[in-house]
Amino acid sequence: MPVEIKELTIKVNINQPQQNSTSALPDAAVNEPDEALLKDAVEQVLRILENKKER
Repeated sequence: MPVEIKELTIKVNINQPQQNSTSALPDAAVNEPDEALLKDAVEQVLRILENKKER
C-alpha cells in the first residue's frame, strides 16, 4: 500500500558568524545577493511543486 504525504514542513536555521556587535547588521537587513538567491530558491521550489501537480 503506498504512503501519501499530505503535508511537508521544512525548518531551516542559518547562523552567520558576527564580527562584532557594533558593526553587525540588523537581522531584517538583506543585501542584494542574498535577496537574489532567496528569490531564485523560491522560484525553483514553486516550479517543482507545479511539476508535481501536473503528474
